[in-house]
Amino acid sequence: MRGPRVQLAAVVVVSMALPVTPALAEQPAGCTDASVQLTVEEQRLAKSVPQEILQRSGFDSVAPGFTKALCGADSYRQAQQLVVRHGQRLWQRAVDRAQGRGPEGGDLSRADDRPLYWARLGMTGALRQWQPRFELSDDRRTALLDRLERSSRGQDAIGFPGGKDKHLKRMLVTGFDPFTLDEDIRISNPSGANALALDGTVVRTKAGRVRIETAMFPVRWADFARGTVEQTLRPHLPKVDLFTTVSQGRPGRFDVERNNGAWRGTFPDNDNVSAPGTVPVSDPSTQPQWTTTTLPYQDIVSTPTGRFPVKDNTEVVEIPAGESEPVTRPDGPTEGSTAREGGGGDYLSNEIAYRATLLRDRLGLSIPGGHVHTPVLEFGSDNTDPATGKITDPEFLKNRQDIIDQVRSIIRVAAEH
Repeated sequence: MRGPRVQLAAVVVVSMALPVTPALAEQPAGCTDASVQLTVEEQRLAKSVPQEILQRSGFDSVAPGFTKALCGADSYRQAQQLVVRHGQRLWQRAVDRAQGRGPEGGDLSRADDRPLYWARLGMTGALRQWQPRFELSDDRRTALLDRLERSSRGQDAIGFPGGKDKHLKRMLVTGFDPFTLDEDIRISNPSGANALALDGTVVRTKAGRVRIETAMFPVRWADFARGTVEQTLRPHLPKVDLFTTVSQGRPGRFDVERNNGAWRGTFPDNDNVSAPGTVPVSDPSTQPQWTTTTLPYQDIVSTPTGRFPVKDNTEVVEIPAGESEPVTRPDGPTEGSTAREGGGGDYLSNEIAYRATLLRDRLGLSIPGGHVHTPVLEFGSDNTDPATGKITDPEFLKNRQDIIDQVRSIIRVAAEH
């Protein structure tokens, strides 16, 4: 999830149509107000590709079931409970499916991250257009949406085993939703697939066992400005032995990003919103322009971990001290410079890396942590046209599995060193 230097530009189109998805249309009479505008992200759900993904994974039943429960809620407290329950159920269902538990639920690969993404949007759309039997303020609806987002992303389900076990390391890993959906609505995000594949698993290393817990994050500037990263990570970073945020980067390679910058670029998010400027954090008076990885990057890049090369990426874009124009620095930032791009660019991957490592530093932690960019998850060479292409193919499946396997190997190397 890199900035515009290494990513095709997205077409910023905000549809003013108000499509009612099949999930929303099934709400009982009097429970839905279809005149309430859905978000740009939610509006895409009515298209044929998302519907095919849901049908071929068995996740097409998620939003209708949630909708039925919503329409039976008699109080705000009851709505809170069912929102969390259904959100957690969706996250666990996606994790179980990715890890081979439970029914197959269609012919789409179990490792696919897209059913979770599109099913969640069906749920948030239903909640946005829901007309309850009781009075519901805008603030309370927003709070319900926030609870749904957190619970369906695994953010409130991070749970490491208690007790002191010197042979068990604890690692926190994050992933992202698909993005650039206006270019190709079929797109998947290997960092999200990786989060589903690794959540709750144990990796055996020469240094002992590593228990991995994961969570997913949206590709929306506003959520980051509201502190979703810090809210999710703050309770757990003091308890873990290492962490890494993960996102999709450039074709054909992994990058361990050395430096992260305090700057947002203009690239639009999944709601087609841009928010350029300094990364908004608490206590901006003490905000550094740069943060740095503490992952053992030299060991990671020098150890064979899989099919794709792994690079120690030190390049940044900065405005040098006393100057006004940005320049590219191949070997990291210079003293007193102002950030314009971290190693991961100026998009949300750079921002999650910046926020996570800044939180590490503000908490006074000395644990290894940083950001890993995966290769772009590509379709087969005969399946590249979004207008006519299929939602999956053998090369797509192999690429995704190879990326997931290599992330697991990178984690093993990081834990051993």
